Amino acid sequence: MKAIANVDFSPQVPHQPETSSILIVDDEERIRAAYRQLLAAPGRSIEECASGGEAIDRLDRRDVDILILDLNLPDVHGLEIMEWMVQKHVPTAVLVFSGDESIDSAIRALRHGAFEFIRKHDNAQELIDAVERLQSRRRIEREHAMMTVQLENSERLHRFLVEQSPDIIYTLDRDGRFIFINGRVEALLGYSRGELLGKHYSLIVHPDDLEHARFAFNERRIGDRASTNVEIRLQTKTQGVRHFENRTIVTILSAQGLYDTTDGPATQHFMGTSGVARDITDRKKAEETIAFQAFHDLLTGLPNRILFKDRLGVALTQAKRKGKRLGVMFIDIDRFKLINDSYGHHEGDELLKRFAERARSCLRSGDTLARQGGDEFTVLLPDLSSADDAAFIAEKLLAELKLPFKIAGLDFFTTVSVGISLYPDDGESAELLIRNADIAMYQIKGRGKNGYLQFTPEMHSGHSLRITLESDLRLALESGGDQFELHYQPQVSHRDARTVGMEALIRWHHPRLGLMTPDTFIPLAEETGMIVALGEWVLERALSQLADWREKGFTGLQLAVNLSPKEFDRADLPERLLRRLEAHAVPPDALDVEITENLLMKDAEKNIDMVKQLRNSGLRISIDDFGTRYSSLNYLRRFPINSIKIDQSFVRDLNAGNSNSTSIIHAISCIARSFGLRILAEGVETEAQRQLLSGLACDDMQGYLFSQPLPAAEFEAFLTGSAFPSRTTVN
Repeated sequence: MKAIANVDFSPQVPHQPETSSILIVDDEERIRAAYRQLLAAPGRSIEECASGGEAIDRLDRRDVDILILDLNLPDVHGLEIMEWMVQKHVPTAVLVFSGDESIDSAIRALRHGAFEFIRKHDNAQELIDAVERLQSRRRIEREHAMMTVQLENSERLHRFLVEQSPDIIYTLDRDGRFIFINGRVEALLGYSRGELLGKHYSLIVHPDDLEHARFAFNERRIGDRASTNVEIRLQTKTQGVRHFENRTIVTILSAQGLYDTTDGPATQHFMGTSGVARDITDRKKAEETIAFQAFHDLLTGLPNRILFKDRLGVALTQAKRKGKRLGVMFIDIDRFKLINDSYGHHEGDELLKRFAERARSCLRSGDTLARQGGDEFTVLLPDLSSADDAAFIAEKLLAELKLPFKIAGLDFFTTVSVGISLYPDDGESAELLIRNADIAMYQIKGRGKNGYLQFTPEMHSGHSLRITLESDLRLALESGGDQFELHYQPQVSHRDARTVGMEALIRWHHPRLGLMTPDTFIPLAEETGMIVALGEWVLERALSQLADWREKGFTGLQLAVNLSPKEFDRADLPERLLRRLEAHAVPPDALDVEITENLLMKDAEKNIDMVKQLRNSGLRISIDDFGTRYSSLNYLRRFPINSIKIDQSFVRDLNAGNSNSTSIIHAISCIARSFGLRILAEGVETEAQRQLLSGLACDDMQGYLFSQPLPAAEFEAFLTGSAFPSRTTVN
């Protein structure tokens, strides 16, 4: 930036303490109170409004710096408030913090001038950071305003500001030729001023936008009627396209001196047009990213279930009109859980991405491959001549999978189970075709996997496998639980190089299906109510094992056991836990009860009282998968807990090259310290993750880097023979 000689830029105004005025607009009092508490800080004046009408009355005083706005208000929609602010030229910066999940609302809010759009279920730290960024921007704007007040009459300053503007500022003659353009054009478009002066504006406008641009570049109106917010694509010197937002493509022309009034106001003569072009490339990319994320799976880049269903609906309309057939395939990767359990989620994600690439290569150009979630994929096959066409594609996919995938340096052979449904044979709606393909997929899984099957009416309603599994689980519980086994995953303190505890994790040795991990039957147990009996079995077996280890001298271990939210529906929970602890001579503080964040938001008052009873009884309480839900920050101060476990999704995203990846864990760590809580990170799989966590003051960890969940005998060997022994007492 060039310097201006003989100009004093120091503001000649008395220094006053800076205070930011923040207005929170939300119709829920508890949310406003939570915002006020989160944002309270020295130098901030925070006010609240419960409706749009109140907000407009308050904003009309024009002394609010930052507006935190919920879109869905009882009387006036948030976007209408923003439109009113634009019309009235209210200078308040807007931060939308809304529960509205619509992608259109996010894009419309940004286009209406919102600084940022944050959803309420996101991490609350994002709101805090956004307000701090806005404060910083407002402070800079005020400093610029003071400088302008002192030097507004300096022609040299005006020229300096024009030349250093981040926007292209230009003036055209009455024929549309450049007679002035600032130096910013060289950085943005690659043209020197000499190359453009005297040239027609069409030289820098994309050909497809010329007709649209003609009205803005030839604007004759002045004042509020002049063109604003006209989006034009401008070409660089090498003919590349950049997006620009012409906020004042034609500004107030009288201020530009573009009318000749030498003969008096009544005989004004049009001299030309002046305007400003602002680069919004980054904003356009952000909007495209938001739109992409709403309709695509971020891991594989494939369409998600929303986009798939939309495309299927369009294809069905065309098939009905043209009398064509189409097919839907439902694909499930066999043995995918084995990868996650054996090698961790990172290798599982790699398998999903490579599978998506191979599956795509087996399809036609007009077919759609989508990820439904987890290891489930769907395929849309339009314009089929016969049912054999879908079978041929399924066979091609199965043949492609005969080649191994490279997982953790080893060859891994995987197979898939494919269900097929056809229009119009197996259904005439998108929902029915997807459901019937899913049914057929489960049928082929029940027949040994690694194959495909087309839906037939004789197949069961789709719940046969679930009903069988439910019956088997009930029998396993009634027979005394001999089919169940507990595995224990160590929780280590890396700084002290010792094992401080373990989490008890259940496994089911199904007589026909083999070893089953919790994610395959725990949801079923929750849904059917068998989770309470299953939890009783886990608690009894885990406390018995802990008592045995304590007798062997491992008295420093803490046992972590997950409690289902359904347990909290029973008023005798504290009494039952204490009875079992007393029966095994285990002190209450050796048991760490893990609860989920869902529990914090469901019937909070009752659950808070229950947690207080457990804590008063001496038990330890931890929040599992912390950070995945917004409401945890509101309730954290009210729940008397001991520790929080950082969800493995945050740990998996840790990257030394990306500061954003550490910000969430850093925020959680700060929250934990402020509440005097222990913090434990789960899902630690790499040494790089361990080092980053240690640097973030998170030393207690759990994950495959140290050990996978182990049977009791192997875990006991880990306590004595690993790099993280547990210190024993001398009998």
